[in-house]
Formats: sequence, C-alpha cells, structure tokens
Amino acid sequence: MELTLWTYEGPPHVGAMRIAASMEGVHYVLHAPQGDTYADLLFTMIERRDRRPPVTYTTFQARDLGGDTAELVKSSIAAAVERFQPEALLVGESCTAELIQDQPGSLAATMDLGGIPVVSLELPAYSKKENWGGAETLYQLVRGLLKAQVPPPGEPKPDPTRWRAEGRRPRVNLLGPSLLGFRCRDDVREISQLLAGYGIDVAVVAPLGARPADLMRIPTADANVSLYPELAGPVCSWLERSFGMQTVKTVPIGIGATAAFLRELHGVLGLELPAELETAADGTCAAERRSRLPWYSRSVDSTYLTGKRVFIFGDATHAIAAARIASRELGFKVVGLGSYSREQAREVRAAAQELGLEALISDDYLAVEAAMAEAAPELVLGTQMERHSAKRLGIPCAVISSPLHVQDVPARTSPQMGWEGANVIFDSWVHPLMMGLEEHLIGMFRHDFEFVDGHLSHLEGASAPAKHPTATATATATATATATATAPASIPGDGVIVWSPDGEAELAKIPFFVRGKVRKNTEAYAREQGLALIDSEALYEAKAHFAP
Repeated sequence: MELTLWTYEGPPHVGAMRIAASMEGVHYVLHAPQGDTYADLLFTMIERRDRRPPVTYTTFQARDLGGDTAELVKSSIAAAVERFQPEALLVGESCTAELIQDQPGSLAATMDLGGIPVVSLELPAYSKKENWGGAETLYQLVRGLLKAQVPPPGEPKPDPTRWRAEGRRPRVNLLGPSLLGFRCRDDVREISQLLAGYGIDVAVVAPLGARPADLMRIPTADANVSLYPELAGPVCSWLERSFGMQTVKTVPIGIGATAAFLRELHGVLGLELPAELETAADGTCAAERRSRLPWYSRSVDSTYLTGKRVFIFGDATHAIAAARIASRELGFKVVGLGSYSREQAREVRAAAQELGLEALISDDYLAVEAAMAEAAPELVLGTQMERHSAKRLGIPCAVISSPLHVQDVPARTSPQMGWEGANVIFDSWVHPLMMGLEEHLIGMFRHDFEFVDGHLSHLEGASAPAKHPTATATATATATATATATAPASIPGDGVIVWSPDGEAELAKIPFFVRGKVRKNTEAYAREQGLALIDSEALYEAKAHFAP
C-alpha cells in the first residue's frame, strides 16, 4: 500500500459493500475501526441514494484493542440480524481489522442465527482491490446459495436450447451490474428492452436489484450474459463449470459490439438469426441503423472527427470498448490506451497491440497524467481522475468509466450499451471537441486582439480577453508574462533555459495539442546547441531540426 491523493479502486471490502448495497435482503457486517465508515459517502453522495448501504460496522476503537474484540464482533452480528432480519448475511473485515486477525466469518459460523445463510468473506486487503473484492463477494454469495443445486458429477449439462422443448421463450441472466459502476442501471434497462425485441426474456439481473431468492433462480436461465467482466467473470466461470451454463462474453458497447453480441447470443440459444443481423458485404448490418452514431459520424465535418487524437484510460471493459469505437466507428486516432484493472491486463494489452500501442497498466494517476501529456491528445476518455488531469493540461475530456463523480450519475436515462448507448457515446465524446467551423474561425482570426491567449476557446482559454483594441499590447504582454512565469528564472550560463517574449509569442501560435511537445523538443535542441535563451529564430531552427 502507498499514500496517495487519489485512487482508482478502494480496498476489497468496498467491493463487497458494492454487492451488498446493490442487492435487497442482504446485510454486511464489517469488522472495522470507526474511521473506516467513510465508504457510506460513496453511495449516499455519489450514487444519490436515499438510504445508507446495508452495512453494520463493529467500529472498534483503540481502547477496545486491550479487550476482547471478538466479543464485539459477535454482539454486532447478533444485533444486525435482530434489527434488519436479512435474507443472507455477509461477514468480513476491513484492511485495518485484518491485522487483528479476529476472523469474524469463523465467529459468525459458531452462532445460532436462525438459519440465515452466512457468507464469510476473506478479502486480502493488502494484495487485492475493489473490483476483485466485488467479484469475489458475488462469486461466494452465489456459490453459497446454489451449492445444494449443483448437479452431481457425470450428470448431463443442460442444453441452452431446452426452451423449445419446454414451450417457452428463451431467457438469460444479466450478471455484473452494480452500484458505483458506470451507468449500470441504464445499461440494464437498455439491454433488457433490446433482448425483449428479439423474443428473449431476462430471468435474473444480479447483483443490482436482486434478492438472495433471485440468485437461487439463476440456473433456470438458458445462458448468462457477462455485462461487466470485472465483477461477473468469476461467477460466470463457476456457473459454466458447475451447471454447464454458457456465457455470452461480448460486451454490447458500440455499434459493432452490439451487433456481435446479438449474433453470439442467438448462436448460443439456437435462435434463427434475423435478417437485420446478417452481415452485409461492407461488414455492417441493417440493425445498425437503429442508432444514429454511424450516420452522424459520417455526416459531420470531416475535420471534426477524422484523425482526432484520443487518449483512453479506465476500467478494462470500458477502455477496450472505447478504443474499438474510437478507432473503428468514429475515425479517431487512438494515441494511448490503458487501464487500472490488473485482472484484465492481458485483454487490454491485446487491444492496445492491435492499435500499435503499448498498454499502460497502472493505478498511479500521476503516471497516467504523464502518459497523457506525452501523447498530446485532442480528447481524453477516462475516469473522474483523468477529467482533472485533462483540465490541468487544457484538453477536453469525457468520462467513460468508474471511478466517477456525482455529475456522472445523471437523473436521465443515459446508457452506454446497445443502440441508444451508441447515441449517448457519440454525444458525450464529440461535443467536448472544438466544432469544425469554430476551429476554422479560430485558425483564421487567432492573431486578432479578441483571440489572444485568454480567448482562444474553451480549450485554450486562460485569462479574460481584452475589451478594447488599445488593450492588444497589454493582453499580449500579460500572455507573455503568464507563459514566462512558468519557466524557471535563470542567469545566462547556469544551464537553465529561458524563453524570450517573441519566442513565447511564436510558441503560442502552435496548436495547443502539440504545443507541449514542441516546447519540450525546442528546449532539448537548445541544450544540445548550448543556447541559454530561446527566441523565435531558435524555435524555427529547432522545428527545422526535428522536421522529418
């Protein structure tokens, strides 16, 4: 563990809390000190929840460490069961309590709780993180509830096309959506409607909105859909091994992925593929016209989208999907791809390799910010952290993944999956970019007094623009002073590079998304040549030096 200002994932007990808070009838007893109750804010503030998560904390204090904290655990469990009457109980410990080694799960197993299923969670806080904790909790909960239904060895596995013999519509489970996921609520609604249109029912959605009794109905479905592999991967693998239930693994984010998802699902269920999903000679299908993204991305000003440089970072599911949409469906050029999801690092690296990139797998937001600055993108697609980093770098950003802020949990329906999800993605990603006409006009008039630094656009603005022609010189001097203020003061000969006013003025004429790289290259050239001062001539010489 390390001290950090921001973190992409919390400890694994926060992942367990996500599962408990996402479900109904489940309660989580967490052995934790008083300070570890901060996680409540994640649900009540960010998710705009009208109630606290179903968690009882033992909240031991320093003075309790000299006594019997195990008795504190047992009394907390008994009180939680009596007060909340849960249908299933999760028992675990936070990273701090793990050091005490009270083993609350074992203590709960020795108690008479009236037959309530108890799931003991052993989540190694110092080697694993939030998404792993959530996935492990869902897996242990489903496995514990379904252990009596597991077919004996040698028994034939159920046929995913048995719905025909039973005279009913095929049905699937949607696994993985949870609170604090990115637009999970809206994705479930969109995918449920999409499947209904093809005559496919949804049996169970879990963990979001499910009760323990719903989890026990999971084997009644014909197949499982892994909507969010970060949480659903382990439980889907176990259901496939134990019950023979096939898993649809294509995540329907984007036009191509939604069509591929529907084709895979029809194949698994033995359904006849509708004509609208048949692949045409150009690789598309008629169903894609249900979304506006394909037409919009072809109809807008070509300079608006084509070749725009984009940097992508987030959880593995959304980062991989974003890279595919950006490169194949919007005509962007992906210049950076990475994820903090170490469990899915192999998939992210494979996606990056297809784009000729080396994936960045890291949970250090400063390393991500440095990679972002180095890539010099025109758009960043990332988490709430990348939004802050992009703002400091003057680059537009759209949030595509958790961790998120309350502003990324809209009151309106705003899915990422399916045909409508593709529409939402187009709006969310394209609107932060500078419009083609706006970009053209700024290019024409950028030397006008109204377009000096301070009024370049929402992407490049700094201070307020001058309000009168006579203020041109003042505005230029202010811009120069602001720019040079960031450069280190020096005395010629001490090895530190400084920029002259005319050098800074020429640098300001260079497009913002490559300006940082030009500054870096020019300063490197100056050091090679032994220059202590960079003026406009030195900038031109450096440009000629690095020109291909």
